[in-house]
Amino acid sequence: MPEHATAEQLRDDIDSGRTGDKVCAPDPTVAPLGTDDEAAGYPPSPEAIALARKLENRRLPDQVRGRGAAAAAWLLIGISAATLAAVVISVR
Repeated sequence: MPEHATAEQLRDDIDSGRTGDKVCAPDPTVAPLGTDDEAAGYPPSPEAIALARKLENRRLPDQVRGRGAAAAAWLLIGISAATLAAVVISVR
């Protein structure tokens, strides 16, 4: 990470999916990341932004990161199927 990091670089990390928080897609915003701090007269220092980028860009191993979402999806599918089966049986 460069020492002179900017809030825009952090936002790009998040929007590009590098942080693992979301899929790669731009987030249209009215006030870009860091604008509130700057308006209050306390813009984040480049060191603070560099630390935030470093912490945000830590990636979990692929085995851990992917399992939670897949397990939740299969659980939702299973519950939906069981509910549908119960409704069909009760109607007959």
